[in-house]
Amino acid sequence: MKKIIVILILSLSFVGRSALAELKVVASTSDLASIAKYIGGDKISVKYIVDGRSDAHFVEVLPNYMVMVSRADVYLKVGLGLDFWAQLIIDGSRNSKIQIVDCSQGIEVLGKPSGQVNASMGDVHAEGNPHYQLDPADGLIMARNIEAGLVEADPANTAAYEAGLKSFEDQLNSKLAQWQKEAEPLKGLQIITFHESWPYFSRAFGIEIVGFIEPKPGIEPTASHTAEIIDLIKIRGIKIIGKEPYFSNKAPNVIARETGARVVDLPQMVGGSPGTDTYFALFDTLLARLNAAAGSNP
Repeated sequence: MKKIIVILILSLSFVGRSALAELKVVASTSDLASIAKYIGGDKISVKYIVDGRSDAHFVEVLPNYMVMVSRADVYLKVGLGLDFWAQLIIDGSRNSKIQIVDCSQGIEVLGKPSGQVNASMGDVHAEGNPHYQLDPADGLIMARNIEAGLVEADPANTAAYEAGLKSFEDQLNSKLAQWQKEAEPLKGLQIITFHESWPYFSRAFGIEIVGFIEPKPGIEPTASHTAEIIDLIKIRGIKIIGKEPYFSNKAPNVIARETGARVVDLPQMVGGSPGTDTYFALFDTLLARLNAAAGSNP
């Protein structure tokens, strides 16, 4: 009997990760984590650094993040300079074996500056606008990058990850048809947003963003720029001011009071507000809120 137990213990010591432990994944954002969990299912555990309640441009590099990453097998990055802080966390983790996946690979990047970028331009990303997750078609590119990373880190579960990707793709295609129908009343809708988070979303759904509350990306609203936005809204009859949940309501509320436009919280990442706990739910919520604010009934 003892011999059998010893043999069993020895045999278990040679069993790969797939049988004994989940692949440990850390993602910069809740969006990447949501897609990864959909693909990986019970084969992986997923944690993330920031969700839609906070501004992913500004993340404090904390020791507990480094500890988290030190125990991970895979790290999922947004890329395009959004999560520049991720490399500081990875370096601080001293995890030389971790596999890093840049989920922006293959994205058709919008908003690439044509010349040299400097501080006078505000928080402009030299590699282009990094908010590509807000075009659901780019969600499939993200998913394929994630699946490739999972397979490379854990080839024993390739079939499971391939099946997870196929399931995600099928669900996304179904939802895309639904979302395009819901977005029909929004085609050509002009809105103001707080930050330049929405070019991919507007491209996907035919919405026109005509101005920003920030005078430049990452720069606090000024009185003179706010006055210009008020005039623009009055001239064009704009109804909606879109604002990410983590930005101050002060300037948007002033503008709304002066113009009659409506301030609408538009979470740009999973978990930014109630009802956005998955990547799919995020778009359900965004389109529902925009239709409600525009007085549309898709």
